[in-house]
Amino acid sequence: MSERSGADLLDPQRLSGERIERYLRQHGLGARKRQSQNHLVDPQVLEEIVALADPAPGRRVLEIGPGLGILTGALLATGASVTAVEVDRRLVAHLRSRFAEPEAAGSLRLVEADALDVPIEELAEPPYDVVANLPYHITSPVLHHVLGVEARPDRLVLMLQREVAERIAAKPGGMSYLSVFVQYHADVRVARIVAASAFEPAPEVESAVLVGQTRPRRLAAGHEEELWRLVQAGFRERRKMLHNVLPRQLPHLGRQRITDALAAAGIAADRRPQTVSVDEWLALREALGPLD
Repeated sequence: MSERSGADLLDPQRLSGERIERYLRQHGLGARKRQSQNHLVDPQVLEEIVALADPAPGRRVLEIGPGLGILTGALLATGASVTAVEVDRRLVAHLRSRFAEPEAAGSLRLVEADALDVPIEELAEPPYDVVANLPYHITSPVLHHVLGVEARPDRLVLMLQREVAERIAAKPGGMSYLSVFVQYHADVRVARIVAASAFEPAPEVESAVLVGQTRPRRLAAGHEEELWRLVQAGFRERRKMLHNVLPRQLPHLGRQRITDALAAAGIAADRRPQTVSVDEWLALREALGPLD
């Protein structure tokens, strides 16, 4: 049976774990755990992701890890111009067969590669959005890859592990280096929680849909690098007070300079890194001046 002859099993209106499991078995596409291959089988969640992305006809969309093309097909149905990047050659062959006949509404560019090995500028030309059921084991690298460049997306709609999505969208008190990095670049929120049963095979954890709207850059490239050096230094000892951890991690600045900068930025010296907002990190970097 060819991929196209079994395509009814991928009908987005009739998705189910049993149908996808049968499709995977028929076509020798068993999920590879090391590549975080968990295929979305809940039509309601699929519909909501597309609604959150809301791509206009012709809108450029970058999808990382398209898998069986379930989300890909739904995006194409809106008229979007989709670039799908897939590293698994088995799935690439499946996608080429499945979408061999052009979709009536949208257009598809399929790239066989590890998305982390390809410069974003070669994958997507602004303006574009990133919409993906992201392989969970590369979540942080992918976010750095797409946000840490000039050609950033306008919008993110990402299926992530729930714990990671909630960490990214955390408020001060639960911040991490990743949440500071992402929130510097975008306003983010968790749009919905997704049960493990929404996937085949079901992962061991719950998932969540994270939505982000990219905001204008607030620093020049060189100053951004200094900001990340500062934030990384703080989170190397996340449970320690800033007036203790920063002098240890940035000893060349001197304790007094750091103490004075914390005061100038309005940050109490006994605060811990996870309580510091993005705006406060920016104020601290400004108060410290050049880190070299």
